[in-house]
Amino acid sequence: MNKSFQIISKESKTYFWIDLIRKMAKYNLKIIFAGRFIWFVIAALFFFLLLSVNLVFNVQGYDSSNVYGILIFPGILLVFYPTVFGIQSDADNRILEILFGIPNYRYKVWLVRLVMIFLLTWFFLYLFCWVGYFGLIPFPVFEMSWQLMFPVLFLGSCAFLVSTMVKNGNGTAVVMIIIGVLLMMFSDSLNRTQWNVFHNPYTIPGNMNEMIWSQISQKSRLFLAISSVVFFLGGMTNLQQREKFLK
Repeated sequence: MNKSFQIISKESKTYFWIDLIRKMAKYNLKIIFAGRFIWFVIAALFFFLLLSVNLVFNVQGYDSSNVYGILIFPGILLVFYPTVFGIQSDADNRILEILFGIPNYRYKVWLVRLVMIFLLTWFFLYLFCWVGYFGLIPFPVFEMSWQLMFPVLFLGSCAFLVSTMVKNGNGTAVVMIIIGVLLMMFSDSLNRTQWNVFHNPYTIPGNMNEMIWSQISQKSRLFLAISSVVFFLGGMTNLQQREKFLK
């Protein structure tokens, strides 16, 4: 009898925690995306399909490097809204006042939210990769989605940092667009280095050894990963400045 009660008790606790996590995830997703994320998913899918059609009809002998090139922009579009407008959304819904009223709680909330944002972005990119796999050419789907997440993580973390400094969604969007344009302008000159944010590991420049290019790709991913962590920590540090957020 006691064993049966313990088993039922454990199952009840497990169900309770699963249900709690599900409700928390649903609640945070509503706050993060404010009901608009579905439109960004549709826009990203439309953008990807449009670029795919253009690739098929205008590029002869396209390969994985071309697919990577058309997938990176939908990935950036997916992560753009929640990271750029997240702080403003909290302020508009009076959630910032609640978060700052509980010591250290805001860090945990935004840590969970950013993890959810990037995991959801990775999920949709993974689906887009399968669309490209069946619609364009076969390629390693998981590896492609993993490689795409490095620049997406970099730009998303950078947007989060900028949003904690600007504290306005539209202002953050303008700053990030300027940063994005500048990064694209310098991408050609930095193409053979690990400092190119839009580094395409599937495109090997002419007259370059494949082993050397592989090493550059590894250094590029390390640079993007470390920069993302720095941006994230910088954003979390800025959240300590309570008086600058609650005016």
